[in-house]
Amino acid sequence: MNHNKILYWSITVGLAGFLFGFDTIVISGADQPIQQLWKTSSLFHGTFIMSMALWGTVIGALVGGIPCDRYGRKKTLFWIGILYLVSALGSGLAPDPYTFSMFRFLGGLGVGASSVAAPIYISEIAPTKSRGQLVAIYQFNIVFGILVAFLSNYLIGKYIEVDAWRWMLGVEAIPAAIYSIMVLGVPQSPRWLILKRNAIDKAAQFIRAVDPDVDVNEKIEEIRESKSPEKEHGFFSKKYLTPIALAFTLAMFNQLSGINFVLYYAPRIFEQAGIAAENVLGASIPIGFVNLVFTLVGMYMIDRFGRKLLMTIGSIGYILSLAGVAWAFYTQAEGFMVVVFVCAFVGSHAIGQGAVIWVFISEIFPNSVRDYGMSLGSGTHWVFAALITLLTPTVLDTFTGAQIFTFFSLMMVLQLLWVRFKMPETKGVSLEDLQKRLIKEEE
Repeated sequence: MNHNKILYWSITVGLAGFLFGFDTIVISGADQPIQQLWKTSSLFHGTFIMSMALWGTVIGALVGGIPCDRYGRKKTLFWIGILYLVSALGSGLAPDPYTFSMFRFLGGLGVGASSVAAPIYISEIAPTKSRGQLVAIYQFNIVFGILVAFLSNYLIGKYIEVDAWRWMLGVEAIPAAIYSIMVLGVPQSPRWLILKRNAIDKAAQFIRAVDPDVDVNEKIEEIRESKSPEKEHGFFSKKYLTPIALAFTLAMFNQLSGINFVLYYAPRIFEQAGIAAENVLGASIPIGFVNLVFTLVGMYMIDRFGRKLLMTIGSIGYILSLAGVAWAFYTQAEGFMVVVFVCAFVGSHAIGQGAVIWVFISEIFPNSVRDYGMSLGSGTHWVFAALITLLTPTVLDTFTGAQIFTFFSLMMVLQLLWVRFKMPETKGVSLEDLQKRLIKEEE
């Protein structure tokens, strides 16, 4: 099997995750300067400035399966890059909060659509034994983008005195342009070619190119047989109830951990913990490094030990670290302790939910409805993310840090129970065999 080609294509498509991570986190450095510049209320700031991109992300995720299905993963991924490019330039140059919100919304569309298209594409070209690691390249790029955004914000904030926030947002245009050009060089998914275009010859060329030893006709027939009669089974039919419930629950718990709450508002959280205002951006940088290191650990483990074990480890880490943050706020411990526990929380996320979510959701749906299943899972994730981000400024004004992080810790107790009793293992199982396992009762 030609692993080099598959790895290159996976890395290229995974760069959509870099833009995802950069775009969602770069706003944390511009958060307070923008509110001070335009003198917005907490409600307006949370609704239009901080969460507008997330509402774009919700829509992008919910409808992202449509262009994936109709026009293919490749074309969808290219236009995602264009959305990032336009959003970065427009946000950096915006003259008022309404224009700013509009361009952030466009970037959100790109984030949401990429969380559908990229995992689908990689899962469909990846060999079974390394599918987890290859799809996790997308998550690695997300956390790498987060780290670069934290570093970029810190350096720009330190060395640029006038309108630093505009540079923080506008610099994303550079990687967006590079990605858009690179993604033009990847081929279409063979499963999409077979099931959506009946382009058997093109799919056969792809299969032979990446694995000369495989029986091409047998592989093509296996993919064709996996297609469900669309007129007989709608997406929300009882047939797909199991994967729908699994995707919804995993995505919901992802955000009820408080991960976006922490990443988006890290500077405010650290300031509330007593860290000096001039040091809060610098205090955010360790989060990015911890996220990156533990994502690499998760990538190493996911195809060796399975998705369920990583989720168990992550859930326990969540509970302990979130309880630690709550304790630090309650006892008014040194700000340093809050940073330590928050980093432990981020590490727990990276090795658990962060490594697993996009892999798991891209695996559990049948070939014929994977686009829509990924949209549902991703859309659920982003609806909860948008609600949390919208409410956070008000929540921070209303509740103590101890109360907020105690709530998140209790939610992760529920996640641990769900992982233990409901989550199936998908490691080492082909997409077609997973389809048979998860929908066999409704067939």
